[in-house]
Amino acid sequence: MKPQNLNQIAKLSQFQIINPNPQLLNQNLKLLSKSHDNVKAFFNLCNQMLSCSSSHNHYTFTHALKACCSYHAHAKGLEIHARLIKSGHIFDGFIKNTLLYFYLSSNDVVSATRVFKSIPSPDVVSWTSLISGLSKCGFETEAIEAFSSINVKPNALTLVSAISACSSIGAIKFGKAIHAYGLKSLMIDGNIVFYNAALDLYAKCGFFSNARNVFVKMSKRDVISWTTLLMAYARGGQCGEAVEVFKQMIVSGEAEPNESTVVTVLSACASIGSLSLGCWVHDYIEKRIDLDVDGNIGNALVNMYVKCGDMKMGLKVFNMVVHKDVISWGTVICGLAMNGYGKQVVQMFSHMLVHGVLPDDVTFIGLLSACSHVGLVSEGMMFFKAMRDSYGIVPQMSHYGCMVDMYGRASLFEEAVAFLKGMPVEAEGPIWSALLQACKTHGNEEMSEWIRGQIHDKNVGVGTLALLSNIYASSERWDDANNVRKIMRGTGLKKVAGLSWVEPEVRLDSSLCAA
Repeated sequence: MKPQNLNQIAKLSQFQIINPNPQLLNQNLKLLSKSHDNVKAFFNLCNQMLSCSSSHNHYTFTHALKACCSYHAHAKGLEIHARLIKSGHIFDGFIKNTLLYFYLSSNDVVSATRVFKSIPSPDVVSWTSLISGLSKCGFETEAIEAFSSINVKPNALTLVSAISACSSIGAIKFGKAIHAYGLKSLMIDGNIVFYNAALDLYAKCGFFSNARNVFVKMSKRDVISWTTLLMAYARGGQCGEAVEVFKQMIVSGEAEPNESTVVTVLSACASIGSLSLGCWVHDYIEKRIDLDVDGNIGNALVNMYVKCGDMKMGLKVFNMVVHKDVISWGTVICGLAMNGYGKQVVQMFSHMLVHGVLPDDVTFIGLLSACSHVGLVSEGMMFFKAMRDSYGIVPQMSHYGCMVDMYGRASLFEEAVAFLKGMPVEAEGPIWSALLQACKTHGNEEMSEWIRGQIHDKNVGVGTLALLSNIYASSERWDDANNVRKIMRGTGLKKVAGLSWVEPEVRLDSSLCAA
């Protein structure tokens, strides 16, 4: 129907119904429900139809309930439920399924469960709606229990809903069983949604080989398939494999990367410090007219450049981002801090406030870290106080660590001890390591002894103990150094050897960047 006709229907809905033909009126109602510009007109027509018994039938109620889901009109949906009871249409199975869907869409699990229990013989649609709705509302365990109780043959969508519930809570054993059932019992060959659900299950549960097997066996893959596998490797710390998946995706031409895909691969490049691969992805983005260097992609690019040490390019991309949010500002502030531009961090924070963007906890990690590295103790104390008092941000262990590190680097050990004693939580290993490193730098053996007493019966981690042992060794206190090493061996702790990333020169085929 043309837009002007839709407008005519909207105008006519304001007047009293002359021809009470339910079929014709339902068509108009359905058309109005598809446009969010005609919400008022929809409910005007709906109210008139429901007020006259000859103007509506059971389809009227289904259109109305579905519209309430789309418009998030929960109160109106409750009113329609009451009309259903009054009219007698409540006993219609199709309407009950629609009512079940309405309540689950409104996150009203109690009412949805009540509706489901009132259905004499729930069909596969009823069960699937219940399982899917419970899972989406955060009741994954209940969704799995519902699937276990199903007394009709499930379809592919039922299995997808159940597998998704398993993915959310890491119920890998049950999820694998559902996957196996689907492969054996249903004709799901080529059902890409089912395979994507299974792929997501194994990916989120860390079963990378299973995820890869599902991916390889798929007869057809879409962008969700590729992105899910890529995310699995990235989240599992296998960032090199994630980048390889992205390159295979480009070469295969099977699916075109979307925003989520490129954001994930840029994060992987940042994690392994691969500037050349990150630049290659950036080139690919530039050649795609449908991908903008803004929003999530812009933030991911800034993050990649600053973590790979190219602060100049990071700032260039940051300036290109039109819609800068707290993530944009926080990323560039932390980037400046980690790349040694401490004073510029304070300036950038001022610009952030001028632009009306409120800082979050990550922003203050960058600020405090910068103050620590360039010795801006007064400013660091001011920022820490402002974080709590002005912005209402509860300090986390990382913030406390930055403060202790700042005092230690400035050789303000008394202030560091006072700060530690005033912390509302017990200091963890990294904080003690930061203070020990300061003791080593400034040759403060007395403070080292105090720290040893504080961490004597605490699980502070191998790095902290190794650092303490090295401090003793540098002072030729071999017995003390050996005693600390014995403690490490006694607890089974072993220090992992350090390593450095050296990125070789990588030649990438520029044709792969073609859109």
